[in-house]
Amino acid sequence: MKRFLMVFVATFICGACVFTSCKKDKKDDLNLKENIIGKWMETDMNGQPVETNAKRVYTFVSPTKAYLSASLTMRPEYGACWSDQVKADVTIDGNKVTLNVHHNEHKSAVHEFTVTAINSGEFIAIRKLTIMVDGNVVLNDEQQVRFVKQTVDYNQAILGTWEGHCTSEGSVFDDGQEHRWEYKADGTYVYYVKDGENWVPYATSTLSEYFVDGKLLCTRWVDNGVENREWWEISINGNRMNWTALRQNPDGTTFTATFEMEKVN
Repeated sequence: MKRFLMVFVATFICGACVFTSCKKDKKDDLNLKENIIGKWMETDMNGQPVETNAKRVYTFVSPTKAYLSASLTMRPEYGACWSDQVKADVTIDGNKVTLNVHHNEHKSAVHEFTVTAINSGEFIAIRKLTIMVDGNVVLNDEQQVRFVKQTVDYNQAILGTWEGHCTSEGSVFDDGQEHRWEYKADGTYVYYVKDGENWVPYATSTLSEYFVDGKLLCTRWVDNGVENREWWEISINGNRMNWTALRQNPDGTTFTATFEMEKVN
Protein backbone atom coordinates (compact mmCIF):
# COMPACT_ATOMS: atom_id res chain seq x y z
CA MET A 1 0.00 0.00 0.00
CA LYS A 2 2.79 2.41 0.92
CA ARG A 3 4.54 1.61 -2.36
CA PHE A 4 1.30 2.30 -4.26
CA LEU A 5 0.91 5.67 -2.55
CA MET A 6 4.48 6.66 -3.38
CA VAL A 7 3.95 5.77 -7.06
CA PHE A 8 0.62 7.68 -7.10
CA VAL A 9 2.16 10.79 -5.55
CA ALA A 10 5.11 10.70 -7.92
CA THR A 11 2.81 10.27 -10.89
CA PHE A 12 0.57 13.13 -9.70
CA ILE A 13 3.54 15.48 -9.23
CA CYS A 14 5.00 14.55 -12.57
CA GLY A 15 1.65 15.06 -14.26
CA ALA A 16 1.23 18.43 -12.61
CA CYS A 17 4.68 19.46 -13.77
CA VAL A 18 3.86 18.45 -17.33
CA PHE A 19 0.56 20.39 -17.19
CA THR A 20 2.29 23.48 -15.82
CA SER A 21 5.03 23.21 -18.38
CA CYS A 22 2.53 22.89 -21.23
CA LYS A 23 0.59 25.87 -19.95
CA LYS A 24 3.74 27.97 -19.77
CA ASP A 25 4.89 26.78 -23.16
CA LYS A 26 1.55 27.77 -24.69
CA LYS A 27 2.11 31.35 -23.53
CA ASP A 28 5.70 31.34 -24.67
CA ASP A 29 4.70 29.96 -28.08
CA LEU A 30 2.95 33.25 -28.82
CA ASN A 31 6.41 34.87 -29.05
CA LEU A 32 4.85 38.27 -28.40
CA LYS A 33 8.09 40.22 -28.28
CA GLU A 34 8.52 39.53 -31.99
CA ASN A 35 4.98 38.98 -33.26
CA ILE A 36 3.51 42.14 -31.72
CA ILE A 37 5.83 44.44 -33.68
CA GLY A 38 3.91 46.43 -36.29
CA LYS A 39 0.82 48.59 -36.73
CA TRP A 40 -2.53 47.19 -35.58
CA MET A 41 -6.08 48.54 -35.86
CA GLU A 42 -8.99 47.15 -33.88
CA THR A 43 -11.75 45.77 -36.09
CA ASP A 44 -14.06 43.71 -33.85
CA MET A 45 -15.18 43.93 -30.24
CA ASN A 46 -16.93 41.00 -28.56
CA GLY A 47 -17.51 39.53 -32.01
CA GLN A 48 -19.12 42.67 -33.48
CA PRO A 49 -17.56 45.14 -35.96
CA VAL A 50 -16.20 48.31 -34.36
CA GLU A 51 -17.60 51.58 -35.69
CA THR A 52 -14.99 53.69 -37.44
CA ASN A 53 -15.34 56.53 -34.91
CA ALA A 54 -14.38 54.16 -32.07
CA LYS A 55 -11.28 52.59 -33.62
CA ARG A 56 -7.79 52.79 -32.18
CA VAL A 57 -4.46 52.16 -33.90
CA TYR A 58 -1.55 50.71 -31.91
CA THR A 59 1.97 50.80 -33.38
CA PHE A 60 4.52 48.63 -31.59
CA VAL A 61 8.03 49.68 -32.62
CA SER A 62 9.81 47.50 -30.04
CA PRO A 63 8.93 45.25 -27.07
CA THR A 64 9.18 48.32 -24.80
CA LYS A 65 7.74 51.18 -26.89
CA ALA A 66 4.52 51.79 -28.79
CA TYR A 67 2.32 54.61 -30.10
CA LEU A 68 -1.44 55.01 -29.80
CA SER A 69 -3.72 56.94 -32.17
CA ALA A 70 -7.41 57.57 -31.56
CA SER A 71 -10.03 60.28 -31.87
CA LEU A 72 -12.82 59.49 -29.43
CA THR A 73 -15.75 61.50 -28.17
CA MET A 74 -16.08 60.29 -24.61
CA ARG A 75 -17.90 60.92 -21.35
CA PRO A 76 -17.66 64.38 -19.74
CA GLU A 77 -15.80 63.06 -16.69
CA TYR A 78 -12.70 62.18 -18.71
CA GLY A 79 -13.19 64.24 -21.85
CA ALA A 80 -12.66 63.65 -25.52
CA CYS A 81 -9.54 61.92 -26.83
CA TRP A 82 -7.40 63.35 -29.64
CA SER A 83 -4.28 61.18 -29.71
CA ASP A 84 -2.00 61.41 -32.73
CA GLN A 85 0.64 58.74 -32.07
CA VAL A 86 0.93 59.31 -28.35
CA LYS A 87 3.91 57.45 -26.91
CA ALA A 88 3.30 54.45 -24.64
CA ASP A 89 5.69 52.43 -22.47
CA VAL A 90 5.27 48.69 -23.05
CA THR A 91 5.81 45.69 -20.77
CA ILE A 92 5.47 42.12 -22.07
CA ASP A 93 5.17 39.22 -19.61
CA GLY A 94 4.11 35.85 -21.00
CA ASN A 95 0.89 36.44 -22.90
CA LYS A 96 0.24 39.86 -21.31
CA VAL A 97 1.08 43.13 -23.05
CA THR A 98 0.68 46.28 -20.94
CA LEU A 99 0.80 49.82 -22.31
CA ASN A 100 1.13 52.84 -20.02
CA VAL A 101 -0.04 55.92 -21.91
CA HIS A 102 0.45 59.48 -20.62
CA HIS A 103 -1.90 61.70 -22.63
CA ASN A 104 -1.14 64.90 -20.69
CA GLU A 105 -0.45 66.13 -17.16
CA HIS A 106 -3.99 65.26 -16.10
CA LYS A 107 -4.94 62.10 -17.98
CA SER A 108 -3.23 58.73 -18.29
CA ALA A 109 -4.36 55.23 -19.24
CA VAL A 110 -3.33 51.60 -18.91
CA HIS A 111 -4.14 49.21 -21.77
CA GLU A 112 -3.59 45.61 -20.66
CA PHE A 113 -3.92 42.89 -23.29
CA THR A 114 -4.18 39.20 -22.47
CA VAL A 115 -3.40 37.77 -25.89
CA THR A 116 -5.08 34.49 -26.79
CA ALA A 117 -3.95 34.18 -30.41
CA ILE A 118 -1.62 36.02 -32.77
CA ASN A 119 -0.21 35.53 -36.26
CA SER A 120 1.29 37.72 -38.98
CA GLY A 121 -2.05 39.31 -39.84
CA GLU A 122 -4.19 39.51 -36.71
CA PHE A 123 -4.36 39.00 -32.98
CA ILE A 124 -7.13 38.50 -30.45
CA ALA A 125 -6.95 39.63 -26.84
CA ILE A 126 -8.92 40.55 -23.77
CA ARG A 127 -8.25 44.25 -23.30
CA LYS A 128 -8.62 45.76 -19.85
CA LEU A 129 -8.67 49.55 -20.15
CA THR A 130 -8.17 51.82 -17.14
CA ILE A 131 -8.37 55.61 -17.52
CA MET A 132 -7.19 57.97 -14.80
CA VAL A 133 -7.73 61.73 -14.45
CA ASP A 134 -5.60 63.52 -11.86
CA GLY A 135 -4.78 60.14 -10.31
CA ASN A 136 -8.42 59.06 -9.95
CA VAL A 137 -9.77 56.07 -11.88
CA VAL A 138 -12.71 57.24 -14.02
CA LEU A 139 -13.11 54.17 -16.24
CA ASN A 140 -12.57 50.43 -15.94
CA ASP A 141 -13.54 48.52 -19.06
CA GLU A 142 -12.86 44.98 -20.28
CA GLN A 143 -13.64 43.67 -23.77
CA GLN A 144 -12.51 40.98 -26.19
CA VAL A 145 -10.92 42.74 -29.16
CA ARG A 146 -9.66 41.57 -32.53
CA PHE A 147 -6.89 43.51 -34.30
CA VAL A 148 -5.75 43.40 -37.92
CA LYS A 149 -2.22 44.38 -38.95
CA GLN A 150 -1.98 47.46 -41.17
CA THR A 151 0.29 47.00 -44.16
CA VAL A 152 -0.11 50.56 -45.49
CA ASP A 153 0.24 54.02 -43.98
CA TYR A 154 -1.25 56.95 -45.88
CA ASN A 155 0.00 59.79 -43.67
CA GLN A 156 2.25 61.06 -46.49
CA ALA A 157 0.18 60.06 -49.51
CA ILE A 158 -2.75 62.19 -48.34
CA LEU A 159 -0.76 65.45 -48.53
CA GLY A 160 -2.07 67.85 -51.16
CA THR A 161 -5.49 68.97 -52.40
CA TRP A 162 -8.34 66.57 -53.16
CA GLU A 163 -11.71 67.19 -54.76
CA GLY A 164 -14.70 64.91 -54.41
CA HIS A 165 -18.13 64.18 -53.03
CA CYS A 166 -20.01 61.78 -50.81
CA THR A 167 -21.31 58.70 -52.64
CA SER A 168 -23.69 57.63 -49.91
CA GLU A 169 -25.87 59.16 -47.22
CA GLY A 170 -22.94 58.74 -44.90
CA SER A 171 -22.25 62.19 -43.47
CA VAL A 172 -24.55 64.57 -41.65
CA PHE A 173 -22.27 67.33 -42.94
CA ASP A 174 -22.68 66.42 -46.62
CA ASP A 175 -24.68 68.77 -48.84
CA GLY A 176 -24.43 66.83 -52.09
CA GLN A 177 -21.93 69.25 -53.62
CA GLU A 178 -18.31 68.90 -54.72
CA HIS A 179 -15.79 70.07 -52.13
CA ARG A 180 -12.04 70.31 -51.70
CA TRP A 181 -9.69 69.45 -48.85
CA GLU A 182 -6.08 70.59 -48.73
CA TYR A 183 -4.11 68.42 -46.29
CA LYS A 184 -0.93 70.04 -45.00
CA ALA A 185 2.15 68.46 -43.44
CA ASP A 186 1.65 70.31 -40.12
CA GLY A 187 -1.56 68.39 -39.33
CA THR A 188 -3.95 71.12 -40.43
CA TYR A 189 -6.21 71.23 -43.46
CA VAL A 190 -8.20 73.78 -45.44
CA TYR A 191 -11.76 72.98 -46.45
CA TYR A 192 -12.94 74.69 -49.66
CA VAL A 193 -16.42 75.33 -51.05
CA LYS A 194 -17.47 76.57 -54.47
CA ASP A 195 -18.41 80.23 -54.88
CA GLY A 196 -19.54 80.53 -58.48
CA GLU A 197 -16.55 79.35 -60.46
CA ASN A 198 -14.05 79.92 -57.66
CA TRP A 199 -12.94 77.75 -54.77
CA VAL A 200 -12.86 79.64 -51.45
CA PRO A 201 -11.92 78.50 -47.92
CA TYR A 202 -14.83 77.78 -45.61
CA ALA A 203 -14.64 80.95 -43.53
CA THR A 204 -16.43 80.06 -40.27
CA SER A 205 -14.13 77.21 -39.26
CA THR A 206 -11.61 78.36 -36.64
CA LEU A 207 -9.88 75.00 -36.11
CA SER A 208 -9.18 72.38 -38.78
CA GLU A 209 -6.92 69.49 -37.72
CA TYR A 210 -6.42 65.96 -38.93
CA PHE A 211 -4.15 62.96 -38.60
CA VAL A 212 -3.71 59.73 -40.51
CA ASP A 213 -2.36 56.56 -38.91
CA GLY A 214 -2.31 53.54 -41.18
CA LYS A 215 -5.58 53.96 -43.05
CA LEU A 216 -7.50 55.67 -40.25
CA LEU A 217 -8.22 59.34 -41.04
CA CYS A 218 -9.46 61.49 -38.14
CA THR A 219 -10.56 65.10 -38.56
CA ARG A 220 -11.91 67.77 -36.24
CA TRP A 221 -13.00 71.36 -36.75
CA VAL A 222 -14.71 74.15 -34.84
CA ASP A 223 -17.67 75.77 -36.58
CA ASN A 224 -19.47 78.65 -34.84
CA GLY A 225 -17.93 77.65 -31.53
CA VAL A 226 -18.92 73.96 -31.78
CA GLU A 227 -16.35 71.18 -32.28
CA ASN A 228 -17.25 68.57 -34.90
CA ARG A 229 -15.46 65.35 -35.79
CA GLU A 230 -15.45 62.79 -38.60
CA TRP A 231 -13.61 59.49 -39.05
CA TRP A 232 -12.86 57.49 -42.20
CA GLU A 233 -10.89 54.47 -43.34
CA ILE A 234 -9.12 55.53 -46.50
CA SER A 235 -7.33 53.99 -49.47
CA ILE A 236 -5.18 55.89 -51.95
CA ASN A 237 -4.22 54.63 -55.39
CA GLY A 238 -2.28 57.22 -57.35
CA ASN A 239 -4.52 60.27 -57.72
CA ARG A 240 -7.65 58.51 -56.47
CA MET A 241 -8.76 58.36 -52.87
CA ASN A 242 -11.72 56.47 -51.39
CA TRP A 243 -13.21 56.74 -47.93
CA THR A 244 -15.43 54.25 -46.11
CA ALA A 245 -16.82 54.32 -42.60
CA LEU A 246 -19.06 52.13 -40.51
CA ARG A 247 -21.64 54.41 -38.87
CA GLN A 248 -24.58 53.90 -36.53
CA ASN A 249 -28.11 55.17 -37.03
CA PRO A 250 -30.08 56.62 -34.09
CA ASP A 251 -32.04 53.36 -33.86
CA GLY A 252 -28.84 51.35 -33.36
CA THR A 253 -28.61 49.86 -36.87
CA THR A 254 -25.39 50.37 -38.82
CA PHE A 255 -24.60 51.47 -42.36
CA THR A 256 -21.49 52.08 -44.48
CA ALA A 257 -20.71 55.60 -45.67
CA THR A 258 -18.52 56.16 -48.75
CA PHE A 259 -16.71 59.06 -50.38
CA GLU A 260 -14.70 59.42 -53.58
CA MET A 261 -12.21 62.10 -54.57
CA GLU A 262 -9.40 62.90 -56.97
CA LYS A 263 -6.16 64.80 -56.43
CA VAL A 264 -5.97 68.23 -58.08
CA ASN A 265 -3.18 70.72 -58.75
